[in-house]
Formats: sequence, structure tokens, C-alpha cells
Amino acid sequence: MAPSRTKHANQTCVIPGGFTVLSLQFSTDSVAQHKICVKEHQVRAEKTTQRPLDRTLFVLNIPPYCSEGVIKELFSQFGPVQSVELREKPGSFEHSGPKLAKYFTPAQKQGFRVGYIVFQKAISITAVKSHPHDVPLVVSTEQRPVWTGLQKWIHQYKQSFAQPDKLQEAVDTFMQDYDKRKEEEAERQKEEAEEQLEDEEGWVKVTRGKSGTKTRPHSEVSNQKALQKESRKRKRKELMNFYTWQHRNTQKEHIAELRKKFEEDKQRIALLRAQRKFRPY
Repeated sequence: MAPSRTKHANQTCVIPGGFTVLSLQFSTDSVAQHKICVKEHQVRAEKTTQRPLDRTLFVLNIPPYCSEGVIKELFSQFGPVQSVELREKPGSFEHSGPKLAKYFTPAQKQGFRVGYIVFQKAISITAVKSHPHDVPLVVSTEQRPVWTGLQKWIHQYKQSFAQPDKLQEAVDTFMQDYDKRKEEEAERQKEEAEEQLEDEEGWVKVTRGKSGTKTRPHSEVSNQKALQKESRKRKRKELMNFYTWQHRNTQKEHIAELRKKFEEDKQRIALLRAQRKFRPY
């Protein structure tokens, strides 16, 4: 039996779907183990630099006590980790704008999550997939302890108080980044407007406006577009005027017809009254 036990040791466990099963052990003296499933991220429709197809690892069933920092330290033994992204459910990458400080982000829900681990080298994916399932990955060690239970709650309670100097620093940093993004956006819009004003040959026609006002340069293409727009507007106005005149004329004819009918009714009533008049002689 000894040779058979040695033969089946240090083998990988691959389940249907192409997932490789890895074992997690909270500490070296823990008895229970947790299983996670990893797979190379190969979504062709997602073309983004944040998740390169040859260096991204997709992970399922990540326990709540594993944060992004813990996952990064845990998988660093297979190679340098570039980034770690934890989500409640799988999905495409969404650019959420600038990264906010912890003071301005809501608390994350505690539960099992999925993750996307991006390595710096593609060979790290192969190393993770070839890791034997009977050799667990230890989460909490003396070098990188992970707090749970009462210690974790006390740490979170202490971290919930914002220090005024750090809060002011976070606000100043955010406002500086915001002003910088606004300036870049205004500069980009200005460049796009200048490119649209130039015609195909690169010539720009400058017109002279009223005194004290800045005029925008008009190219031949922009002038042609303006003339076409004005022509469409004029035709639409003429059509609207035609419909207005037609409606007004129809209304006048209807009123004249009502008046004629009213006069005929008056004559008919007068005739009936004259016929009913008493005449003794």
C-alpha cells in the first residue's frame, strides 16, 4: 500500500469546467481545510489591460477572512502579483473612477467572494494550476497574521475613527486629483474642437465679429454644415406656417357654415311662430 500512497500524493485536482482545486488552511495548527477553485481567465470578449488573458487567474469560493492583501501575500509564492480584485460575483471590469480613501467608501459585505489575480509573469498561472491539492496554502502565519473574531472587531472599531489630519490629507489629495482631471478634460475638449474646425486640407478660415467679442474660426466644412442646418430649419418653418394657414382657413370656413346654419334656423323658427299666430278674421 505504501507505493500506491506515494503514487497518488502531490497530484493536482481538476474538476469539470477546467477548475483546479486548491486547499486553504487558516493556520498551521488548524485541522479543517477550505477549498477554492482557480482557473485561467480566458474571456475573449473582455479586452482590457486590467485583466490580461495570459496573466489573470480567476478564483472562486474565497472565504470572508481573506482580504485583497491576504490574497496577494498568499499567491506571491507562485510569482510577483500585480493586482488583486475581489467581487461579490463574476463580471466584466468596470472602471469606477479614481480610487477613494476608506473614509468615503461604504463598508463591503462580508461573505464568500470571487477574485481576479493578475500576475506579472504568465508562468505564475502554470505554477498555481500545478500546485498539489493535498498541500494546503496557509493563510495566517507568524510573519503575516490574520485577525479574526474579537481581535478583528476591535481592530475595525479602532480604524473606524478618522483622525483629522489624515482626513484632511485625503480630502486635499482627492480635490487635487479632481482639479487635475477637470483640466485634462477641458484641454481634451479644446483640442477636439480645434480639430473639428479644421477642414480636410488643414486650413482654418478666421472671421471678424463684433468689437470686444472673441470669434471662433470657421472652416469651409463648418460653414457648409451651418448652411444646411439653416436650410432645413427654414423648410421646417415654412411647412409649419403652411399647416397653420390651412388650419386657420378651415376654422374660418367652419365658423361661416355655423353662422349660415344659425341664420337658417332663425328664419325657420320665425316662420313657425307666424303660422301658429291666432287670426280670428
